[in-house]
Amino acid sequence: MQRPGKCTTHTVEAETIHDQGTGAMNEDAVRVNGTLFGVFDGATSLNGKTFDSGATGGYLAATTAGDIFSRNDGPLMDLAHRANAAIRRRMLENGVDVTCKENLWSTSAAVGRIEGDRFHWVQSGDSPILAIYEDGSCDLLATGDDHDLETLKLWKETAASRTGSILDELKDQIRKVRSGMNITYGVMNGEAQAMDFLNHGSVSLEGIKHILLFTDGLFIPREDPEAGMDFKTLVSLFLAGGLQAVKHHVRSVEHTDLGCRRYPRFKTHDDMAAIALSFSSTGRRAAA
Repeated sequence: MQRPGKCTTHTVEAETIHDQGTGAMNEDAVRVNGTLFGVFDGATSLNGKTFDSGATGGYLAATTAGDIFSRNDGPLMDLAHRANAAIRRRMLENGVDVTCKENLWSTSAAVGRIEGDRFHWVQSGDSPILAIYEDGSCDLLATGDDHDLETLKLWKETAASRTGSILDELKDQIRKVRSGMNITYGVMNGEAQAMDFLNHGSVSLEGIKHILLFTDGLFIPREDPEAGMDFKTLVSLFLAGGLQAVKHHVRSVEHTDLGCRRYPRFKTHDDMAAIALSFSSTGRRAAA
């Protein structure tokens, strides 16, 4: 005779943030559709062109990828392939020379889907996925390469002697980094090679209390670019007051350094996109 076993079902609550920084438009995107959740961080081409009545390439890359994922009608890796292809298609429709990396629209992505007692995810670029456990500890499920580290280190070393912004003063360095897309680091920009840099996986929800998906605008500002991301402070702030508490802390610190010199970064205030999934579980008896 079979003994009854125990399986667990999870209910989830989602908190989102979508906040514009100091740019002309918010190039981050948030998408939620049923069991699928995603954030996207667009990066405009270096030629500065706009499309569709003033939309930047970064905005179009992020929203195009987000719209494909939000259909939630296939495996996450298939959706990633379709999203990347859609970015390329839209660039070609808008007359973008896709043979030159400086012209390409691009976006990072952190997307997850709840399926039963598991969380499946796919990630590209530098938007992380962070799991917070019931005991308050945390673990990165996915994080991309810190491809801006070299640029931020250079800015930290030389900012005091410069009069302009990092975007003006370090144009050549920024162009050098951008030329490494899908060679030294991955982003979704329509290139077939973008798929080689996708991170993906699956994790049991047992013991997980929260999962955070967010763009780099939510990173805690750091004085030393080599110090690594301060996820401990981020988690403490989140557990105390949710995503709004993290946002308030980041914006407050940024406001003390409008010139981006003490805390090296590209903008006084970056765009933010974040989703916090909070789980509660209920046990039920089922046949083993």
